[in-house]
Formats: sequence, C-alpha cells, structure tokens
Amino acid sequence: MSEIRKMPREEGIDHSLSFIREGYRYILNRRQGFNSNVFETRLLGKKAICMVGMEATEIFYDPEKFKRKSAAPNRAVQTLFGKNGVQALDGQDHKHRKEMFMSIMTTQGIRKLTNITKIQWMTALNKWERKDKITLYEEVKEIMCRTACQWAGVPIEDADVKKMTKDLAAMFETPAAIGLNHWLGRHARNNVEKWIVELINKVRNGKINPPEDTALHVFTWHKDLEGKLLDINTAAVEVINILRPIVANAIFINFIALALHHYPEERKKLQSCDKKYFHMFIQEVRRFFPFFPCVAALVKTDFVWKGYEFKKDTLTLLDLYGTNHDPEVWESPDLFNPMRFARWEGSPFSFIPQGGGDQFMGHRCAGEWVTIEVMKVSLDYLVNQMKYEVPDQDLSYSLVSMPSIPKSKVVIKNVKPKLTTDS
Repeated sequence: MSEIRKMPREEGIDHSLSFIREGYRYILNRRQGFNSNVFETRLLGKKAICMVGMEATEIFYDPEKFKRKSAAPNRAVQTLFGKNGVQALDGQDHKHRKEMFMSIMTTQGIRKLTNITKIQWMTALNKWERKDKITLYEEVKEIMCRTACQWAGVPIEDADVKKMTKDLAAMFETPAAIGLNHWLGRHARNNVEKWIVELINKVRNGKINPPEDTALHVFTWHKDLEGKLLDINTAAVEVINILRPIVANAIFINFIALALHHYPEERKKLQSCDKKYFHMFIQEVRRFFPFFPCVAALVKTDFVWKGYEFKKDTLTLLDLYGTNHDPEVWESPDLFNPMRFARWEGSPFSFIPQGGGDQFMGHRCAGEWVTIEVMKVSLDYLVNQMKYEVPDQDLSYSLVSMPSIPKSKVVIKNVKPKLTTDS
C-alpha cells in the first residue's frame, strides 16, 4: 500500500474573499507557493481541494472518482447554470441528457449556425457603418443573441433583443459578483426561464412549431430514461444552456479583436484565409485569454492520488486557466503563439478552456464546436470583411474580475466594409 502524504494546506478559517480578490490567479498563486499541483483550502465555509495540470484534469474527469451533483455553488446555480441542468448530472442520467445536446451538434446543424452568424455579422456591419464608433463587446453580445435565438428556434421580436441580450449576459457576468449585481443576475435568469417555459408550453400545446432540428423543438420533446418528457422548468434551463453560452462567446470575440490589435503581424497571416492557421489562432485565443477560471466537482468515493487522500463529498476545483498556462504542458505559456497548435497532439486533458475529457460522454462543454465555428466567422469579419480603427483607450484586462473583459470593451471607429480588392 502506498504511503499517505500530507496534502499542502492553506491555513485559515475561510478563503472565499481571497478567491474573489485574486480571481484567475487564486489557484496558480498557491500552486507556486506550495510548489504543488494540488492543495487544500477552505471556500464557502467548506474544505476544498484545488488542482491544476494535465494529470489533475485526467483524474478530475474520471467519473468513478468525481461527481457533479450538488457541486456547483448555489450562487452559480442561480445565475450561470440554472437548476437540474446537464452540468449537475452524473452516470446514465448525464449520458442520456448529453446525447440530447449532441444531437443538434451535427455537421448540418453547425453549418446552419455559421450561416446565421455570417448574416448577423453582415447586418451589424451595415449598421456600424453609419455610426462614428461602437463598443464591440456590447454589439457582439447582441449579434450572438440574435444568432443563438434563431439557431435554437426561439422566436424573438426585434424590440425584445436588447433586453434578452442583457438578461442572458447577466447570467455569466454576475456569478462572482457581490451584492446588487449578483441579485440582478438571479433576476435576469428568472426572467428568461419564465419566458422559455411559456414558449415550451406553446410548443407542447401546438401553438408554435419550431423546426425539428432546433434546441427548442428537441428539448421540448426530449424524454428521460423513464420515458417521461423533461420537467418543463428543466427543459427551459437546457434551452438556456444553448442560448447563454453562445452569447458568452462575445468574450472570446472581444479577445480576438484585442489579439489582432496587440499582435498586428497576426492580422497579415490571417488575411491569407489559411483555414489551418485560422483554427490555430482561434485555439490560441481560447488558451491564452481568461474565460472560465475553474470548474467544481465532489469526490464520489474515497481514493488516493499521488499519495494524497481524497475523501468522499469533498469539494474539488480544477483550475482551467492555470492548466491552459501550465509550463509543464505549454512552452512559454505566457506568450501568445498560435503556431504552438501546429504541433499540439490534441489531448483532451491539457487544453481545457471549456472543460476537459470526452466531448460526447463526459462533462466537456457540448457547445465547444459551436464556440470554435462562431469564433472563426467572427475572426473572418474582423480581418477580411471590414476595416476599422482602434482609438486610444484602456485595453487592459484584469485577472481578478470574473469573467475578465477588456476595460474599454474594445471601442472601434470608422467601421467600413472591406472591398474584395483590398489587400
């Protein structure tokens, strides 16, 4: 039997405020201090284990060792995830629900999504041309909201788009907020859930009939393992689990614009429309810039890993940002270098901006392909379909604020369509 080692432990009653103050670097800072990829702390009044790195990711996504039910903090459930969503399921229940999501992630479905995204970008570009300047993050959130609703089969009037955009964005902008902003996020989720419940009722009563390949149709009529239709509130949560992440892609797209500005040599490479380099650039944006800081699970059953004891029901956090910047995996991780993906072997445990493990069977984000394709369309517009100027502004971004967004949200001016004859 292997010798049990004492896990490095952060002293103190609770470190939740430190987590909020340090943001994306909370786990990384202690990893460096302890010189360990795993350590124990206390968060939200509970013992918690924090992990980082490729080996930690592989263990964290082992369904025999960790479970998701009741793992997410209530503030994240009430804003980001919603109750009884796929993120909180385990075993056959999770497998069955995940299959529902993956059933709309077909080649045809993704192609339909990219076509919708292109049309929405084109429409926005025509509008921006008539403005002196625009705030890209706010505008792209609306592009993504229109795209998400159309692709998901969710009917929405033009007059309601701004409100819907604001509410969906509040779900991912407020989980780590304190005070009023957090409660605004909860209120936003309640608003959207109520509206989606009404739509699902109308579908089930035959009053509206969304296309059969859309999330609204598929999720409305999905049956659980007992052959029963999903509870209507759960179905609404899952429809939102399609809409909200697509709107959240505005964060990545904002960082695309930031990367193009900070690394102008990349723009020249991308103007060749090399599909392989487009993909590598997108992957490096997803690796380099902060998105989700970490994910949570509970220990399913007692086990020992690397000599450390993991006790049943212990809260465990996997550092996504830290793993994507792990010097044990990535050479010069703090340098922006798309070429690193030319030789990347594609491990599902070393590159985890939206979770790790298996796409179909595990808890890796079902919408990761959606994110990549939407980012490619957006990158093409920013590089090859439009011209713009970036005025002086504060383009810095914080590793404390979660989610992190450039402070100015990237203001651009003199936006014009780019003629096909332009170099």
